Amino acid sequence: MEKIVYDNQFNGNEWFVIGMAVIGLTAVWLLPRRFSPAQATFNLLIGVTFGLMFDHAIAIPPFDLYDAGDNSTYEWIDLFSYFMYAPFGYLFIYGYERLRMSEIMTVVYILFWALVSIGFEWLAVKAGVFHYKHGYHISYSFPIYLFLMSIHLSLYRMAFSRVRWQSKRSKEV
Repeated sequence: MEKIVYDNQFNGNEWFVIGMAVIGLTAVWLLPRRFSPAQATFNLLIGVTFGLMFDHAIAIPPFDLYDAGDNSTYEWIDLFSYFMYAPFGYLFIYGYERLRMSEIMTVVYILFWALVSIGFEWLAVKAGVFHYKHGYHISYSFPIYLFLMSIHLSLYRMAFSRVRWQSKRSKEV
C-alpha cells in the first residue's frame, strides 16, 4: 500500500486535535461533579474506546475509508487524537443525567448529539484531521454516531442503574 502524504508540518490539524482535547477536558474539569470516579472514568474511556474501535474498523483495509492526520500511516499525534473523543462521552452522559428526560426525549437527545458529532467531524475535516477516501461522505457517519450513542447510553444504564445498585446493596445488608 502506497503512503499518501497530505501535509508534512505541524499546523492546523494538530492544533485542532490538541485544542479539542484541551477544551473538552477543561469543560469536564469545570463542570460540577455528578459522577462517582468509576462513572467518570467509564464515560471518559468509552469515548476513547469507541474512537479506537470504529476508526480502526473503517479506516484500515479492507475498508480504508479515510485517513487521519498528515498521512495515511499513523503518527504520534494520531494516538493523541483519541483523547479528543474522551470529553464527548462524558458530556453526552452528563447532559443525559442532568436533564432526566423521558424515553422519547432520549431519542431526541441522541439525535441532537449525533448532529453535534457530525458538526465536530465537519470541523475536523476542514482542519485536515480526516481525509475521506473511496467515496466516503460525512453523512455516512451519522448512523454510526446514532449507534454508538445508543450503545453508550445502554451500557451506562446497565452498569450504573440506581435500581441495580440499590437492590444489590439491600441484598448485602
